[in-house]
Amino acid sequence: MAGLAETFTATEHRLANGLRVVLSEDHIDPVAAVCLWYDVGSRHEKPGRTGLAHLFEHLMFQGSANVHGNQHFEFVQSAGGSLNGTTSFERTNYFETMPAHQVELALWLEADRMGGLLEALTQESLDNQRDVVKNERRQRYDNVPYGTAWERLVAMAFPEGHPYHHMPIGSMADLDATTLEDCREFFRTYYAPNNAVLAVVGDIDPEQTLAWVEKYFGTIPAHDGKPTPADGSLPPVIGAEVRETVYEDVPSRSLMAAYRLPVDGAREADAADLALTVLGEGESSRLNTRLVRRDELAVYAGFGIMRLVGAPSVALLDVKASGEAEVEAVDAAVNDELARFAAEGPSAAELERAQAQIERGWLDRMATVGGRADELCRYATLFGDASLAFTALDRVLEITAEEVRAVAAERLLPENRAVLVYELTDEDTDDDGSDGSDESTADAQSATKDDSEGQAA
Repeated sequence: MAGLAETFTATEHRLANGLRVVLSEDHIDPVAAVCLWYDVGSRHEKPGRTGLAHLFEHLMFQGSANVHGNQHFEFVQSAGGSLNGTTSFERTNYFETMPAHQVELALWLEADRMGGLLEALTQESLDNQRDVVKNERRQRYDNVPYGTAWERLVAMAFPEGHPYHHMPIGSMADLDATTLEDCREFFRTYYAPNNAVLAVVGDIDPEQTLAWVEKYFGTIPAHDGKPTPADGSLPPVIGAEVRETVYEDVPSRSLMAAYRLPVDGAREADAADLALTVLGEGESSRLNTRLVRRDELAVYAGFGIMRLVGAPSVALLDVKASGEAEVEAVDAAVNDELARFAAEGPSAAELERAQAQIERGWLDRMATVGGRADELCRYATLFGDASLAFTALDRVLEITAEEVRAVAAERLLPENRAVLVYELTDEDTDDDGSDGSDESTADAQSATKDDSEGQAA
């Protein structure tokens, strides 16, 4: 796909205050995206203050020096644009997609809160958004089937004290303990131009856009007090299976597991992505074919990857058992399929199909100005080179079947997984042993995957 790298180009600039700027010109449609990544996520939080990165994402929409209350939303939407923000383990991002002639407005809004948020940050706004985040936790985690599954698995896969041991949503107790001064210190430490990457992609004049960036961001002072994040390195294999069983009112029994994988950016991470795609992505995947279609042990079987740079990436297995199937039978079938894959690897057709699936996802992201801006920010922030976004697919297409087999044999092992089993409570089980429910589990699975990628504002 070298042709795409030639079709879409990007230039990188750096202001005197350290802000990295990536510009990518594309005149296909009269729209443009403004995307800002801050190099701060839940891995940067102090003990006792989990959830602060995500809480602060919400506070960024509550007004700044010259933008009051809900006006950030109002200005963007009245100009015909859309906007949002998300928080993950490793970054917090904010983005607007605007009609091309409104790019200057989006840049001014982002600069106003980068340079002047503390002027508008009050106890009232903190209390308000803390309640919003706590309610979000209730709605997405605590009060939905399987809602805390990913949170439990992350805590099992990453040991106590590890910077990735907790999810970005944080705990209720830590949210309650967060003070206004905590928020001010957090902003001063991490929301500085030299800790951010700004990408502007679409129907832009690069020279004029860079002039606007200099005008609005250039006077914001740098901050050099950012602490080095805690070391997230771990042995490649957990060493022994970690297992927890939960009895809850859920639609069906479930087997979930997290496996440590190579860090993002390594060739082996791309190989692992392909392995998981063959094994658990789509109806033709091996696990779906075996567990759902052939053995009828499950109504859903999926395997996906959460890529991480500062710690081992994670593979997430999610199998929802069919009515009378026991988790032990599901587990045995899963281990059998993984062992078979580790021995023989993917067929030529499976590898080609997996590469095509990843290619489709990559093309979907790159096809929109917002998706492209996000990818450019990602590679600039995490790997120091925005242009790597254009060649990411090339690296996946270079992976061989033997590399895919090898990473599966090294990582998809019983001794390298944290296992979470959901069993039905007595009142959920009918006399015939079924779960008594025909409720779909697709929404719960979707929520779990969304949570691994970040919290939407």
